[in-house]
Amino acid sequence: MLDLAAELHRWCQEERDFAVATVVAVSGSAPRSPGAALAVDADGEAVGSVSGGCVEGAVYDLCRDSMDTGRTVLERFGYSDDDAFAVGLTCGGVIDILVTPVPRDSARRALYAEALAAAARGESVALTRVVEGPQELLGGALYVPAEGDGAGSLGGAGALDAGALAETRALLAAGRTATVETGAGTGGPPGAGARGAAGGDGDPECGPPVTLLVESSAPPPRMLVFGAIDFAGALATTGSFLGYRVTVCDARPVFATPARFPDADEVVVEWPHRYLDSQQLDARTVVCVLTHDAKFDVPLLERALRLPIAYVGAMGSRRTHLARLEQLREAGLGDAELARLHSPIGLDLGARTPEETALSIAAEIVAVRHGGTGVPLTGAHTPIHRDTAPLVH
Repeated sequence: MLDLAAELHRWCQEERDFAVATVVAVSGSAPRSPGAALAVDADGEAVGSVSGGCVEGAVYDLCRDSMDTGRTVLERFGYSDDDAFAVGLTCGGVIDILVTPVPRDSARRALYAEALAAAARGESVALTRVVEGPQELLGGALYVPAEGDGAGSLGGAGALDAGALAETRALLAAGRTATVETGAGTGGPPGAGARGAAGGDGDPECGPPVTLLVESSAPPPRMLVFGAIDFAGALATTGSFLGYRVTVCDARPVFATPARFPDADEVVVEWPHRYLDSQQLDARTVVCVLTHDAKFDVPLLERALRLPIAYVGAMGSRRTHLARLEQLREAGLGDAELARLHSPIGLDLGARTPEETALSIAAEIVAVRHGGTGVPLTGAHTPIHRDTAPLVH
């Protein structure tokens, strides 16, 4: 639902009745990740996508039916070997889709509207809903902001909300959308874990198992590009296209100007390591060092490689890389920290131009983020779409 926050917030303001279909879980070669959504209003207008086209028509009909019946439903779509024209995923994957009606007179309409408004403003929020479990709990929802108390209830025993709140805050802190399992009776032990962790019949103390969908909506992840060179301009454009909030930083004011980097969200004149020290970064942040100048690179990388961030890459020749490694060892970095450095930066695409090089760097960032290999899919035996990594407590 939060995947379409801006559009659905507008629908709430316009007092439209609508239903939302949300991808709850995927396996195999499914085209969309958990949290992807399709919404349909009472007049038949649709926004969003849950499958890239494979089952959109069937899900559209489910949304219309859900508005008529007022019932929340969970539907599974897979591939049919018996009938190639049956509704299903031609790519061979399986997706579970939760369809939720949101009429104007719904008891949870105000809760959804509050979550959608916050997500539309770019705030860090999460929406947790019961997708599998006892019938009386289906559709229960919690709205959880990054700071302050949550709102709503999943129903059942009060401890279910407490357990769900802990799981939700953990996923929200990581900016992740995922399913978790817990118990209906007590909320389960802390850290009940990712989908599939709970027993099939539940625990006598926890009650029957309940599957929750936790949708996180966080501000865009950050891409910090150090070195105001032409490659940085192309990388800023590519990073913005991938949804990053891009900062270009350089200590030289003649080069670090907004006019030279129109696609960057901000351009900063500062020594790179000092700027990095001043920032609050999360686990989704990527750092790209393009200066290949030791007086900038070494103090910057010494700090960046010690931070719990997603990616650190540095431009330069293999000879430059070896010299830089030696300087970083002298600065006190160990093998484990140095192993996190992607240098020379990017995948081997044979890139020449700044735009091609930016594509090479972006491809490596995507591969690192999702556990890709970077090898051609033609002739490979690697999965095209990888399942979401489990939540680790």
